[in-house]
This record gives sequence, C-alpha cells and structure tokens, in this order.
Amino acid sequence: MGLGVSPVRVEVLEDTRAQVVRTGSGQACTVERWRLPPGAREGDVVVDGRLDPERTEQLRREVARKRAALTVPLPPELEL
Repeated sequence: MGLGVSPVRVEVLEDTRAQVVRTGSGQACTVERWRLPPGAREGDVVVDGRLDPERTEQLRREVARKRAALTVPLPPELEL
C-alpha cells in the first residue's frame, strides 16, 4: 500500500518514515516520509499526493465529537 488515490491519514511522523492509515479501510502502512506532501503533519489527510485541509478539519471535528461523547462528568468533590 502506498499513497495512491484513496485518502490516507498521517498517523505518525518519524525522521525518515511515516505511518499512514487508509481512511476507508483502516489499513495502516509505513511509507517514506519524502512521499508525503511538504508540510504534512500528524492528523493530516492526504488525497492524490496533496494535503486536503477540508477533510482534515472534518476528521478533527469528528474525533472531537466522539471524544466529547465519551467524557464522564466528575463529581465536584473528586479532584484529579
């Protein structure tokens, strides 16, 4: 699997490699970092070799909504 036509999300960036995940299937693989577009960061969505800021923002909002739904309110007397 590489950076083909299907959207991938950049999960982990290292010095020379990156782990990406296909957004449709969840399949992960490692690619050479130079294959990512310049300026790519963890969490970015890449489509056709280009950053897709709209899909990246949509995915960030979706993750934020899911995290908010999973939060458990703490009783006032409990401190963390």
